[in-house]
Amino acid sequence: MTGQPLAGRTVVDLTTALAGPYATLLLGGLGARVIKVENPRTGGDPSRGNAPYLGRDGLGLGRVHDDDVSVSMLLRGRNKESVTLDLKHPEGRGVLTDLVRHADVLVENYSAGVTARLGIDPESVLAVNPRLVYTSISGFGARGGPAKAMDTIVQALSGIMGTAGREGDDPVRHGLPVGDLVAPLFAVIGTLAALAQADRTGAGQHVDVSMLGALTSLVACEPFDAYAAVGLAQRTGSFVPRLAPFGLFEAADGWLALCGPTDRFAAGVFGAMGEPALAADPRFATRDARVANAAVLHELIGRWAAGRRRAEVVALLVDNGVPAAEVREPAEAVRDPLVRARREVVALTHPVHGATADISATGVPIVFSGAHVGFDRPAPALGEHNDLVYGDLLGYRGDRLAALRADGVI
Repeated sequence: MTGQPLAGRTVVDLTTALAGPYATLLLGGLGARVIKVENPRTGGDPSRGNAPYLGRDGLGLGRVHDDDVSVSMLLRGRNKESVTLDLKHPEGRGVLTDLVRHADVLVENYSAGVTARLGIDPESVLAVNPRLVYTSISGFGARGGPAKAMDTIVQALSGIMGTAGREGDDPVRHGLPVGDLVAPLFAVIGTLAALAQADRTGAGQHVDVSMLGALTSLVACEPFDAYAAVGLAQRTGSFVPRLAPFGLFEAADGWLALCGPTDRFAAGVFGAMGEPALAADPRFATRDARVANAAVLHELIGRWAAGRRRAEVVALLVDNGVPAAEVREPAEAVRDPLVRARREVVALTHPVHGATADISATGVPIVFSGAHVGFDRPAPALGEHNDLVYGDLLGYRGDRLAALRADGVI
């Protein structure tokens, strides 16, 4: 191991809620020093007030003890240092300017126009540090858009609500906040690309990622408009009409997923069912024939699966070379020994009281052969690192720090 990929890089984190903090969480997990700037007047990132809370008594929907911490902050705040800074205070911008001089990256997810009003827009900040990578994550891009950006609003506008369920169903809101999670992935990709360019050219730049654009770009990876043009259904429920056998099937004690569209996989399905002769049946002998007779084929598989336990069905399919798996509940999935062993999901603990409840949290789902990544420091208390950052990094003396506190700047 040669250390962490982003060791030696410093990130000024001006983000709140989920989309921005998830991006900086990943940068921190890759080894960057992430300095989270929080407003002392508002109690910091609003995620600090998200239920449930973890504390000495375990999980609870309300904060009982002073050191109870929001699970949201415990998850998103790992590997970050917290400083307080009022950016609306006349002296606040000067302090931020000092931070920027020491930074490689700044990440913000303010609404369009806010950074300009605060005097911390990309042009102003890049004038202070021309090598800086200034990354913005917003609902609709730096110029703004038609509405206040929230994950559900972005899901609605992206078209993704019309991809799940069956034709004629109500729109389906995805339970995972995909708008809030996809945009930061692209933001991290853009940030790393811009860092590589800055290393080569000496010039930083503005990286502008929109939640709507990021999510809609994924919707466009599947040509739904082409399907509509040729008369294929865009919402197909548990099955995909152009693939067969393919979909979700209910066994006696739960659901399973089966993907067998090729001739070899289809023959494996028929073998698992104890009906190998079906592979020569004209209705199922070719890929196109199976698609044309998908309803009949899926009904046969459904009847076979319904009379057996799920584990038996999956085992028979897998033994016959067919991609198949049980459909898990989220709480079960995040405890899979494989993803735990690879630290793609990790246990979440309280910074003082330790593991007072069994809670799972995202890890860094990338395994490097020559570097260490992951989260080894808990979420910080609000302003926990003021002295470390302002004193040690920026060199502010005790009297300067005292004055900034007295004036409400930090």
